[in-house]
Amino acid sequence: MTIETDYGTVHYNEEDLIIFSDGLFGFPDLKRYLLLRLDEEAEDDLMLVLLSVDEAKIGFVVVNPLFLCPDYSPTLTPEELACLGVKESGELAFYAICAMHSNYLDNTVNLKCPLVINPETHCGIQVILENSSYEYRHEMRSFLAENDSVITEDGGNN
Repeated sequence: MTIETDYGTVHYNEEDLIIFSDGLFGFPDLKRYLLLRLDEEAEDDLMLVLLSVDEAKIGFVVVNPLFLCPDYSPTLTPEELACLGVKESGELAFYAICAMHSNYLDNTVNLKCPLVINPETHCGIQVILENSSYEYRHEMRSFLAENDSVITEDGGNN
């Protein structure tokens, strides 16, 4: 199958789809998504685009939260685990939605409401992590500071 996007034609198979049966927050009617690499030549899946195949103009930049916060350990409810068909969260993939800005140092990531995907079944849900210290808007620059990296406004390292 193919879908026309602002970035060109995307070819995919039905088994590539991630199904969010309840949609995402703010987009309850959009249920079928693809996870696409931002850079096809990248060797990792650090940052991806979650693209709706129901409405190709809707997409989200997502990041693996473990890259930013190695001790990220969301606790899911038994109901959420059952919805995804697993017994423990270690069987799942987590992604955090990024809010992108013209100055990339102003980008934020939502660790409070991760996307949780069962990589075996390709089913996913978006959850709100109750009783956690994670926030809706963590600035990317805070993670850079935690990793002792200094990146200048033009993207270079100091």
